[in-house]
Amino acid sequence: MNSVYRTLMCLLPMIIMVQSSCAQSVVNSKYGQSDKFRQLTEVLPTPNSVRTASGAPGHKYWQQKVDYDINVTLDDERQRISGQETITYHNNSPDTLKYLWLQLDANRFRPDSNSNRHQSAKIDDRMTFDRLGATLYARQFKGGCLIRSVANAVNGTKLPYRVVGTHMRVDLPEALKPDSVFRFIVSWKYNIPDATLIRTRGGFEFFEDDGNYIYEIAQWFPRLCAYSDSAGWQHKEFLGRGEFALEFGDYIVRITVPDDHIVGATGELLNSEEVLTQQQRERLEQARTADAPVFIVTPEEAKVNETELGTGSRTWIYSAKNVRDFAFASSRKFIWDAWGHNIVGNTVMAMSLYPNEGEPLWSTYSTHAIVHTLEVYSKYSFPYPYPVAYSINGPVYGMEYPMICFNGPRPEKDGTYSARTKYGLISVIIHEVGHNYFPMIVNSDERQWTWMDEGINTFLQYLSEVEWQDRYPSRRGEPKDIVSYMTSQNQVPIMTNSESILQFGNNAYSKPATALNILRESVLGRELFDFAFREFSQRWMFKRPNPADLFRTMEDASGVDLDWFWRGWFYTTDHVDIAVTNVRRFNIDTGNPRQNSRLQKEERKAEPDTLSRQRNTALTQRTDRYPDLLDFYNTFDELGFTKEEQKKYKKMVSDLEPRNRKLLKNSWNFYLVDLENRGGLVMPVVLRLKYKDDTTEELRLPAEIWVRNSKKVSRLVVSEREIASVQLDPHLESADTDLSNNMYPPEIVKSRFQLYKEKKAKNEMRKAGLGTSNDRGTDTEDNSSDEEDADS
Repeated sequence: MNSVYRTLMCLLPMIIMVQSSCAQSVVNSKYGQSDKFRQLTEVLPTPNSVRTASGAPGHKYWQQKVDYDINVTLDDERQRISGQETITYHNNSPDTLKYLWLQLDANRFRPDSNSNRHQSAKIDDRMTFDRLGATLYARQFKGGCLIRSVANAVNGTKLPYRVVGTHMRVDLPEALKPDSVFRFIVSWKYNIPDATLIRTRGGFEFFEDDGNYIYEIAQWFPRLCAYSDSAGWQHKEFLGRGEFALEFGDYIVRITVPDDHIVGATGELLNSEEVLTQQQRERLEQARTADAPVFIVTPEEAKVNETELGTGSRTWIYSAKNVRDFAFASSRKFIWDAWGHNIVGNTVMAMSLYPNEGEPLWSTYSTHAIVHTLEVYSKYSFPYPYPVAYSINGPVYGMEYPMICFNGPRPEKDGTYSARTKYGLISVIIHEVGHNYFPMIVNSDERQWTWMDEGINTFLQYLSEVEWQDRYPSRRGEPKDIVSYMTSQNQVPIMTNSESILQFGNNAYSKPATALNILRESVLGRELFDFAFREFSQRWMFKRPNPADLFRTMEDASGVDLDWFWRGWFYTTDHVDIAVTNVRRFNIDTGNPRQNSRLQKEERKAEPDTLSRQRNTALTQRTDRYPDLLDFYNTFDELGFTKEEQKKYKKMVSDLEPRNRKLLKNSWNFYLVDLENRGGLVMPVVLRLKYKDDTTEELRLPAEIWVRNSKKVSRLVVSEREIASVQLDPHLESADTDLSNNMYPPEIVKSRFQLYKEKKAKNEMRKAGLGTSNDRGTDTEDNSSDEEDADS
């Protein structure tokens, strides 16, 4: 009995796994097709009182709160940060916590970190100097966060802690019960990385010409990991790609820097009287109501500031309410402009900091791009709630934090810049300022789902770009721009953990942004989509949504079942390739013998003669021996009809009801348009019908046309006019990967090829004076010269 019991216990997990697998896939062996419209009920987490089935936060929704009081000093001589923080942790969860987990992101730069050790590498026959320099710097840089002490803020006793990779566990003196608060103090320091040598989200840039630095400081202080209802502690190792999961809280930060530095940071400056001149304060006040950006520090003043190095220090004090992070920038090189802008009653100070190396590009576009972003994003989501929004130029190309972002593009040394650089700057500012909404306010878990902030933000970036100017050269958002990625083999579904993503930019940015654009334009329509997306954004302001909350809210607010859409675009790597394989025309056969005879004779007459018939006809015309007999047989036609047949037809018609006699006279055309789904991704079908009178008509068919057969369907089109051609996806709105099968009848595919000159190998023997008498010598050289002069 015991052996049987043990066997059953061993088999039980396998039985459960098989049952679970069957519940997920539900394979229909009789039909041989997967159900593209199967509901996501068994895939999405079960709704509860914290997260509801409608996608809204439930009546028992909770999240933690963490407040910080920080003193930090920037060492401009040794490029080092040292600080001390008092952390107040509010346990709003229903759970009792025995320890707290903190993030030490700077540990990623330790030479022995998992971030440095987990990466695969290859060496080609060539390597850039920058790549070699970065590789060696990463091995030598003494990175990492050095924890000096962790102590109880109440009595000063030391708290035990353990550093694990990029995280630190602090053991509490006693368990922290629900609705309780714990305060503790952490002291630390770390070396700031050179952001021009290694790719990092914060660091310094050194300017050899004047000996100055720009510091962009991010992930610089030990901060609490997120603790949530769906993940518990989010303490996945920070390997460099999957960004951050953080808690909201209030900050007071005192930043001590050289006394000639200009500082921009998350939040509002509390002591402007101590760190700004009277003229700078007056300019700031003027900027609040100005019609254009106002210089707080002019380019000329910044240039002078570069050469007059200060000897003392100054502390800038910032306050930030209800933010999930804090970043700052500091330099004596900064030009500073500001512009107050009203966002639904909230005057936001849009401000830019940049060196003279950024001029004239930055003063022309940066602050304007901030204001434009706030306007557009607020329209599609919620009004911007914070008091400031910074864009700062430095070594980091593009990175975002609450109320502040770092952006890299600059003009050439002579001040000129290309259209590519101009639009590159505008786009990166839109993108990074836009991150204030996602994920700084709609606080998704970036460490797990990169697409939930990057993809959504890239979608809104696209909407902002097209409102900046007509035909803006957007890189992401248009369905046609993602075609090559959709057919690539080296990809994974969007619903993949951040560190496991292949083709990171395409997967986490382009594909979700394009999917949302298609959902807006081709599935829901703009009005319905915008209402639902705004509902999602406002439901989850200052809260932490999961993917299911987005999916469910979009369905809940739009009233449209979108499970097929989320399944196809987010859970698979299928692509769109729908083909028009055939178009068949039908007309009503009235059964009228006279009419059928006439139509059949016209069809026979229209048939082309075969080659043999053409030749045989010519032969018989010369050799007919019995013309009278031929005339007799030629009077018979197998396509003719008899009087009896016509009489029977009239009797049949007379017996019909009047409405059916009317239908019998209908001369309309009935077309069957055969469609084949070759890519696997079900999508709405848009058909452009071109008629023989040169008029056109569009038919928009919902994705549900594939609900019973996801591979092949036929659509009936009824028209008084004759169709000349059918075109699928005429507006390139579905990311269809093969346009050659979108036309019926098929069109000749147009393409081009280039001519090039074939390089002739040198005759080494002739070069050495060893050519034979058969060599063509000069003739060959002349011919080669002619080829080189020819216009290819």
